[in-house]
Amino acid sequence: MPESYRPHLRKDDDKDRTASQSVTTNTSVGHAKVQDILDQKKGQVVTIRPQQTLHEAVEILRDNRIGALPVADATGALLGILSERDIVRKLADTPGHTLPHKVEEVMTRNVETTTVDEPLVTVLRRMTDGRFRHMPVVDGDALTGIITIGDVVHFRLNQLELEALQIKQLIVG
Repeated sequence: MPESYRPHLRKDDDKDRTASQSVTTNTSVGHAKVQDILDQKKGQVVTIRPQQTLHEAVEILRDNRIGALPVADATGALLGILSERDIVRKLADTPGHTLPHKVEEVMTRNVETTTVDEPLVTVLRRMTDGRFRHMPVVDGDALTGIITIGDVVHFRLNQLELEALQIKQLIVG
């Protein structure tokens, strides 16, 4: 019996087709690390010495429009961190006599730090659980940067926008 005629169908070409996009490639969440934020910040870390006064610290915070200062020694080793919250607590304890105090008297000594290789999701969890907004980035004893909870949230929002765009492109084609 003769075979009936069948027209050429698109699926006949499937073996020759390639795809540059797939659901997996367009929706996979990258494993962002602290280094990804530092790459975007492009700035030197503003620090303060432990012997400086709170008056100097307040001026540095104001002039640089930042909320915390890593406290480092002359070699750059991290000794602590001084945040706006630390200063406010001291203001409440010693009203009118706060600014002459030394940074080392007020700073937080037990500092949570991170490294450039730590995943951002872990850093965000640590910051949220510990209820702090600034985390110094260290390499051994050397201070290499500082990230804020705002940096992490901003980075993640940008990632989510990109993921949404990629999904939309996948749907539209």
